[in-house]
Amino acid sequence: MSGTFWQERKIALIALGIALVVALSSVVVVPETEQAVVVRLGDPVRVINRFKPGIDFGQTGAGITWRIPLAERLVRIDKRLLSVDMERQQVLSSEQQRLEVDAFARFRIIDPVRMVRTAGTPEKVAEQLQPILSSVLRQELGRRTFQSLLTAERGQAMRQIRDGLDREAREYGAQVIDVRIKRADLPEGALESAFSRMQAAREQEATTIRAQGQKRAQIIRAEAEADAARTYAGSFGKDAAFYDFYRAMQSYDYTFANGQGATTILLSPDNDYLRQFKGH
Repeated sequence: MSGTFWQERKIALIALGIALVVALSSVVVVPETEQAVVVRLGDPVRVINRFKPGIDFGQTGAGITWRIPLAERLVRIDKRLLSVDMERQQVLSSEQQRLEVDAFARFRIIDPVRMVRTAGTPEKVAEQLQPILSSVLRQELGRRTFQSLLTAERGQAMRQIRDGLDREAREYGAQVIDVRIKRADLPEGALESAFSRMQAAREQEATTIRAQGQKRAQIIRAEAEADAARTYAGSFGKDAAFYDFYRAMQSYDYTFANGQGATTILLSPDNDYLRQFKGH
């Protein structure tokens, strides 16, 4: 009698323990920052605390819920923004300039059932989006110049990349919120080469400007000399005696006034060169 009693009590305790374990395993807690997909025998059957824009905290369905132990499991999905980083790689711009680009994208899961069926987990979604981000970014930047990434045109390029990545992300139940380029640098050694090319271009431009200036100066000088010749010719035609006197005074000034005293000129008094000097 005593042995049977203790045996029955032991069985009851074991059954109570099993029932307690089953009860505890059937209770799950889903916080506000997560949504959970209940998967029954490999098939997603319902979503707990599904992401819905504009829903306030406390009205989302988060909290304590139930599941069938062993038959159902939970796939927990962060409702906050998730990140996918692109490995640093070279991108060829439209002017055939190689760039070292480092970028990332922000996304969230908006269709958890589709996500579970196509990828399984948010980490798998990030793995699927990473090569797509690289491909879309390479195609978009390949149509633009390096200088455009330093202007307002960069924002337009980012929107194009985001839209292209978002179309692919919808297949996995995700929505791409933003795409950003952290760095876009020239490859190592290319900066010095670019400076050398810029210096050579500026030197060539300066040479061209100097040549054009010299050409213009020659044209102006020739035009001025032609105007002077016409003026002299006109004055000679109007008063030949005055023109002869003026030219003689210029010659005397150049010969005598500007001399340095190192040259001696011997002329006879009746030399025709001194005619105007003597006032004849």
